[in-house]
Amino acid sequence: MDRTAVHRRAGAHLYPPIEPFDSRMLDVGDGHTLYVEQCGNPEGQPVVVLHGGPGGGCSPAMRRYFDPKRYRIVLFDQRGCGRSRPHAEVEANTTWHLVADIELIRETLGIDAWMVFGGSWGAALALIYAEAHPDRARALVLRGVFLMMQRELDWFYGGGAGQFWPDLWARFTSPIPMEERGDMIGAYARRLFSGDKAVELRHARAWAEWENALASIDNDGPGGEPPADYARAFARLENHYFRHGGFLGPDEQILDRLDRIAHIPGVIVQGRYDMICPPHSAFALASGWPNARLVMVPRAGHALSEPGISAELIRATDRLAEG
Repeated sequence: MDRTAVHRRAGAHLYPPIEPFDSRMLDVGDGHTLYVEQCGNPEGQPVVVLHGGPGGGCSPAMRRYFDPKRYRIVLFDQRGCGRSRPHAEVEANTTWHLVADIELIRETLGIDAWMVFGGSWGAALALIYAEAHPDRARALVLRGVFLMMQRELDWFYGGGAGQFWPDLWARFTSPIPMEERGDMIGAYARRLFSGDKAVELRHARAWAEWENALASIDNDGPGGEPPADYARAFARLENHYFRHGGFLGPDEQILDRLDRIAHIPGVIVQGRYDMICPPHSAFALASGWPNARLVMVPRAGHALSEPGISAELIRATDRLAEG
């Protein structure tokens, strides 16, 4: 495919750490308030950063993928996670609430249109947002593509990834009785929303550890135990969204609506050995999007922080800032 590139640059130099010039809590209705921050150049090219999960929250490291002299960088914690409140809340928390939140943030900040940057779930949300508001997205930069399709959920929660990581899959499935393991998402839901905080936290940590352990190509087992607040929001929100199919209609809704963003330039950065979001989705996306370029990074997994992934994302944002 002539729009596919493979690069072998091994490392990346992130831009230096920067502090926000504006941070606020924004009331978006339904009892939710979102943490929103801006950093970089107030007169620069606006970009909104959509974090993964759902439920992952934004971090200071995400500011460093953009030249702070040329970009006005907007980050926010999606409903229910990070510094947004109420924490780990799933009521009035759907994809379409998030799309409306993004628009409210844009309008509140007085931005006409912006670049949209997102990875994993953030890539799915970026695409859904752009398809709903194609006049507001100047360009998309996506990483570790997830399209909220059943085959993707079956891969990660139905044993596909477990074929490569049988020891970690056994850890993930062990809290669930054998008779419930045919639907791991449903089985975990019964425990993540049990009302017993100890049970919820124990299973939230198991859920988060399974995903975190597979994020980087250099991982070789579970890392440290994730913080309680992070794990609970991350697990409950992911499970809530996945049980409901991302609150989308047809399974291929994102791909079916690519005609709406055909004119928007896009860069798709994908790790060849991504165990969480395998390259099939990135390839399918690029195949149906005439203005997108797929960059397959040979020795990389899923994580934003992987050197090859970071290098290509910075290359993409630098190029888009120039043009």
